Amino acid sequence: MKRALLVAFHFPPFKGSSGIQRTLSFCRYLPENGWDVTVLTVQPRAHAAIDTTQIEAIPDSTRVVRAFALDSSRHLAIGKRYLRFTALPDQWISWLPAAVAKGRRIAKTDAVDAIISTYPIATAHLIAYYLKRLTGLPWIADFRDSMVDSEFPEDPVQRRAFTRVEQRAMSTADRAIFAAPGCLEMYGQRYPMSEGRLRVIENGYDEASFDGLSDKNETLLAGGPVTLLHSGLIYSSERDPTAFFDALAELKRTGDIGGDRLRIVLRASGSAGLFGAMVRERDIEDIVSLPPAIPYRDALREMFEADGLLVLQARNCNHLIPAKLYEYFRARRPIIALTEPAGDTGTKLAAAGIDTLARLDDVSGIKSLIMRVLREARTGKLPVADDAAVQATNRQSRASELASLLDELIVANPRTGT
Repeated sequence: MKRALLVAFHFPPFKGSSGIQRTLSFCRYLPENGWDVTVLTVQPRAHAAIDTTQIEAIPDSTRVVRAFALDSSRHLAIGKRYLRFTALPDQWISWLPAAVAKGRRIAKTDAVDAIISTYPIATAHLIAYYLKRLTGLPWIADFRDSMVDSEFPEDPVQRRAFTRVEQRAMSTADRAIFAAPGCLEMYGQRYPMSEGRLRVIENGYDEASFDGLSDKNETLLAGGPVTLLHSGLIYSSERDPTAFFDALAELKRTGDIGGDRLRIVLRASGSAGLFGAMVRERDIEDIVSLPPAIPYRDALREMFEADGLLVLQARNCNHLIPAKLYEYFRARRPIIALTEPAGDTGTKLAAAGIDTLARLDDVSGIKSLIMRVLREARTGKLPVADDAAVQATNRQSRASELASLLDELIVANPRTGT
């Protein structure tokens, strides 16, 4: 067996990002393709929130090494203020020294053949950059999404810091992988000298996570309101629900909807205070609820119980596909998407046979879509992802893609033994 060193901040018992499932699936399925995994991550104290139920999802074959790390915003702050340099490129930069030291030692003791680092914590790429320099091992930088784009990061100091990390990764990593074609295209234009080193490995769903959850659901045949669920974070810029709330308010004022006909569940939005105020201002509290996060398995089960699953994706994210979409596919529930038809998310949905779309900022279009959903929900006419789309998005096949890329690299870059 060959061995990969995977540098990942998002790893159990971390709570708060669907990105953790990408890392876990690589750990679970890379060994089937000839690659054992050692994960280099942080001590649990670095996480603002933890979920111990996810620890049991770590495969027995995965060795986990936790390095010292602090969260500047919590551990180095006095009166909620901390020195800026302690949080650049991000607030876990303190992870760097111990992780590099441990990573270099692991490279020798575990006979590591390749390094993988995974964003969106920029420090992970920085750690891998130094390990690459120190060991000479081939390195795959998993960007997943864009590190820098036209609107992120907004803060100019952090933007410069992110840009430096991005440039180091793009100039030094042997391969850079992205979770959507639009993101790869963006980086190919930004770094034309990287042509041939950029690949797409999309997110997906893990069949093991759905074990015991039934595909059969009778919700559509039941009485009561139609329930639409959005499961996961709603970012105020990338998934701004303002027009959606406006559309709901207008439909309520005209008597087309009410809490007896429609329920919108925004589970674990991450901004319940902000969105709750918006909901109250529009007098749609009987329609929209903002419940807190629940354990991962319970969140999957909730998807099966919904009449429809909501996607929110703004125009500035046309080059991205939310990881949750693939779990929506697997749940085989109708998907109601507020996104750009021409973006990567809209294109993915269209390929799966789903046409229940409206633009996120189009109040009129959203109103029409909601009324269509209410008409068709009880008749079974709302589209779900076709079987081909579901089967093509299994994380097991994604890990196989990554293994093939790793094999390609070690043939071209034999282990130096340093």
